[in-house]
Amino acid sequence: MHRRYATRRLAKVFTAAVIVFSLALLATPEPSPRGSAPDPSGSRGPLAAPTAPAMGSLPIQPLWRPAGEVLKRSKAASAPALPFGPDLKERARGESLSRWHRIYTYSAQYRVKPELARRIFDAAITAGIEPELGFRLVRVESEFNPSAVSPAGALGLTQLMLGTAREFQSNVTRDQLLDPDINLRIGFTYLRGLIREYKGNLKLALLVYNRGPVAVQRSLSMGLDPANGYDSMVTKGYRGRGYLD
Repeated sequence: MHRRYATRRLAKVFTAAVIVFSLALLATPEPSPRGSAPDPSGSRGPLAAPTAPAMGSLPIQPLWRPAGEVLKRSKAASAPALPFGPDLKERARGESLSRWHRIYTYSAQYRVKPELARRIFDAAITAGIEPELGFRLVRVESEFNPSAVSPAGALGLTQLMLGTAREFQSNVTRDQLLDPDINLRIGFTYLRGLIREYKGNLKLALLVYNRGPVAVQRSLSMGLDPANGYDSMVTKGYRGRGYLD
């Protein structure tokens, strides 16, 4: 009986020694990797708290994000920053295509070469009148003939008198007025000024362009209608106001 009791006591002591030895092993710090700094906490066991991320490292991200947020972040990361807003080259290309589409449309509508249609279109835009009105005016005045000369001496596409043209370009010559670009620039500028002078009254502006300011004013002062049919020929079927903003 005494031997059985002694055996039990010895087993308990051995078990306690094993537990103490195991705890001591767990408390012993792991050796630091070669060349790295030792752990200041002295504990790297499985129960040790995780260390804080190093300075400059990325913050810990959640394992799950809403699909919309992931897509938004993906687009923001892939799209390059545009310091000047939308793609200016693409916009300019679209405007150029639109311009040429309109030019070719007028070229086909009035049966003139695209180059002449371009000159009329650009001159009208520059002067501030609607291109449709510019084409109508040139058709009635000269039938799109840059070398047209009237019996009264009116010249070129817009049939300008030399004296009237020199009010806008004092040194212009007769030969220069037969140049399409010079003739269109002066003629359309003159028409735009008349529309402005008569406060948007396109009919009066066209009549003054055709008959001259003195004849139109004389008819108005006598209470007569200055119309001679010219304004109707230019604007028949036209719904525009004649000028651009």
